[in-house]
Amino acid sequence: MIRFLLRVIGLFCLAAAFILVIYDGTKSIAGNNIYLTSVRDLWQLVNGASLAKLQPLLSPYAGGLLWDPGAVTILSAPSWALLGAFGILCILMGRRKKPLIGYAR
Repeated sequence: MIRFLLRVIGLFCLAAAFILVIYDGTKSIAGNNIYLTSVRDLWQLVNGASLAKLQPLLSPYAGGLLWDPGAVTILSAPSWALLGAFGILCILMGRRKKPLIGYAR
């Protein structure tokens, strides 16, 4: 059941990443410039209040290093890349194990 759930989450993340690639591509073609939707912009569209609560939550830990180089780098990444990587990771974790051949157990 967990493997099935991981595969479904992975497929939804890959579908969302594909939609975001198409969105960024059409926006870039129409604007004659490269536009990338960052994770921060996408999070702001979905739920801006939780994004505002994230910095005070993470900044006291590790002397501020958890927020400034860590979370800021992730939030400035393209959203399609992050969703695609998470989707691939979920699909790989949810795959079936290969059956053993022979007597190797």
